[in-house]
Amino acid sequence: MSSFDPAPDSHKSESTTAAGQSAADAPQQPAARVGTIVWSLIVMALAALIIVAQLGVVALNGTYVVIGLMIGAGAALVIGGLLSARKRDNHSTTGKS
Repeated sequence: MSSFDPAPDSHKSESTTAAGQSAADAPQQPAARVGTIVWSLIVMALAALIIVAQLGVVALNGTYVVIGLMIGAGAALVIGGLLSARKRDNHSTTGKS
């Protein structure tokens, strides 16, 4: 028996999971964190800069590279945090505190 059901039953109003929960009640997969994405981009950028410097394509000043990466990372973290907060804040409030 396969865990994949290509044709859901047409008489059901909501699709159900294997545990019998409705799709609306099923837990959602967590989204990637902004910090994880930004730090992985920093590591990849450093690796690319090290490769470029070792190939002799361009001479890099380490201080300027670090300053540029920190400015870029800070901007990415702030913008990503604002976008994440904006996406999370779409739910209406009940008026209770």
